[in-house]
Amino acid sequence: MAQLLLAVPLAFHLIAASGNGSGVPTFDVRPSCRAEAMAQVTVTQGMRGCMADEQDARDQLVKGWTKYNASDRAACSRTVIDFEPTYTELLTCLEMASEARKLPEELY
Repeated sequence: MAQLLLAVPLAFHLIAASGNGSGVPTFDVRPSCRAEAMAQVTVTQGMRGCMADEQDARDQLVKGWTKYNASDRAACSRTVIDFEPTYTELLTCLEMASEARKLPEELY
């Protein structure tokens, strides 16, 4: 249980306000990580690993947010917010949308 409490500072970092509406949205990923961790043999390690993955995904989003198409950013943000949003889901959505834009139009 004590190790789980060590993840709290990271969790608060993940939900810190982003400042303006044009940046990466701010999500509380704890519910998703908690659910994922409950499926693990060791809950503490599952929670810690999930939170680390979410922090990595958020860092990637912050670095490359402007490289994604604005309409894709808006659509993906709206899509993932409808359930327990995570940065990994947002990043995956944006990467898929970006790759789809590279396909020839006749494949749409």
